[in-house]
Amino acid sequence: MEIPIPPPENLIFVHREPNGVAFVIINRPKSLNSLTRSMMVDLAKAIKSLASDDSVRVIILSGSGRAFCSGVDLTAAEDVFKGDVKDVETDPVAQMERCRKPVIGAINGFAVTAGFEIALACDILVASKEAKFMDTHARFGIFPSWGLSQKLSRIIGPGRAREASLTAIPINADQAEKWGLVNHVVEGNELLKKARQIAEAMIKNNQDLVLRYKSVVNDGLKLDLGHALTLEKERAHEYYNGMTKEQFKKMQEFIAGRSSNKTPSKL
Repeated sequence: MEIPIPPPENLIFVHREPNGVAFVIINRPKSLNSLTRSMMVDLAKAIKSLASDDSVRVIILSGSGRAFCSGVDLTAAEDVFKGDVKDVETDPVAQMERCRKPVIGAINGFAVTAGFEIALACDILVASKEAKFMDTHARFGIFPSWGLSQKLSRIIGPGRAREASLTAIPINADQAEKWGLVNHVVEGNELLKKARQIAEAMIKNNQDLVLRYKSVVNDGLKLDLGHALTLEKERAHEYYNGMTKEQFKKMQEFIAGRSSNKTPSKL
């Protein structure tokens, strides 16, 4: 199933599919999907709306044209940077981090500075071979505020992160995959197909557990390993203590059925 071509006037385009996959497309291709203040607000609202929509199971975020997102539109920099940066209602990264549902980033081209930070707010990244990740904060005198200075080092290591951020040299798709920044690299025309394939594999699973699993992984990353393991045990006890005998019976029947008729998902 192909997603519709976003109309030019919809700078943040949302498309819901009946199977539970929702697409959000940053749609300002002539400006490499650079973000104005109103686009940031609309992106935050779109993510929040999809997060609260029970018919949506997984969100796929991508961009139109040659870029995923080239960052903030610097012609409107003062309007963006002097706004209320603590207002989570209009902060797309904050809304992505609050979203309980999996968010897959389909990185179709340049992901620069704020665009890089939006990519890092996704749970899983799939990149086209043309994708490039670039941190230009130091080049343009912009202080990071959406997490790049902290998240990147935790993913690719502090030495690599320092080099990427202090030199502003781009990370290409192959290097990003080698460093564990992206999960898959595919041809550009296969990008959304691959992202949808991962989303559909998630949808086949127990949806309550998918949400809980994402939450315990993401919350645990904020802690040291000892406290993270304690968190896992606490949430496991909470989960099992809340299950009824009927739910345990259904779980056992489901496991027995899968064991006798295995059809593994292909990623």
